[in-house]
Amino acid sequence: MWSDYSGPFSRKDFTRPQLFACLVLRESLKFSYRKTEVFLRDVPDWLIEIELNQVPDHNTLWRAFGELIKMPRVNKALDLLAEAEKDDLAEALAVTPLTIDGTSYEPHHSSKHYDRTCRRMHKEEEKPGKYAKKVNASRRTALRRMPKLALAVAAATHRILAVKVSIGIGSDAPDFAPLLEASCQRAKVRVVVADAGYDSEANHQFARQQMNVRSIIPAKIGRPTEKAPKGRHRRNMRNRFNRRADAPMMYGQRAQSETINSMMKRNLGDYLRSLLTRRRKQELLLRCLAHNLMLGPEEGRD
Repeated sequence: MWSDYSGPFSRKDFTRPQLFACLVLRESLKFSYRKTEVFLRDVPDWLIEIELNQVPDHNTLWRAFGELIKMPRVNKALDLLAEAEKDDLAEALAVTPLTIDGTSYEPHHSSKHYDRTCRRMHKEEEKPGKYAKKVNASRRTALRRMPKLALAVAAATHRILAVKVSIGIGSDAPDFAPLLEASCQRAKVRVVVADAGYDSEANHQFARQQMNVRSIIPAKIGRPTEKAPKGRHRRNMRNRFNRRADAPMMYGQRAQSETINSMMKRNLGDYLRSLLTRRRKQELLLRCLAHNLMLGPEEGRD
């Protein structure tokens, strides 16, 4: 996936795979860099397992995080993980669809009680009209800074095949094509399902005409109306859902995306610890790799 060392003049104290293993451990245990360093000193057997002769300093781990967790390397890692599970993915995607969905993460941790107290204090200090404007402005700022994670997941195995990270709340539709294209490069996809946020005629055309994949997306975008959608594929979707054909049954597998989002937030946290935008994106990418690694090999599970 990458060379063992950063350059020919590296001190060669640690290899990149060793530092990556430490970063995955940190993410899975929700530790800080300093706490990870202390923890590693207490588990010599684990250090022997990855052939580490000494514990990396917390600054070394911080620099390794910024260097190793980049989109090209994450894509390469997903390629290798998909190749290792090639047969299982092919068998799973032959009968179950690829599911695409997105979710948002909290940019920092704060308790619900703290948020309610702050709102109550502001409400008591400000006039009602001024308070409403202040709350709306604060909400818009928060939405612009909200980290967003879009995933393409094999429904039967819960393995992530493609990922896209961004900052700010916006339309989900533009994420559909790159996620589907990356997934098709890693496994044979026959059917893809997504919620109404990805509904567009262009997405259906891309999936069916360019990727040769059957797309199932409910045609519910826009204002509710009795008129049939203009696009051929969106009109077909509405008719099939109204007739309760096979499309709604296959669409039920989309709930597996919600399962993945729940698994990641319960196991790895629903808020981010990084402060910089670039680092927040990298943290989401690392969580995706950690999720796939935590699943373990398919033959090792019940």
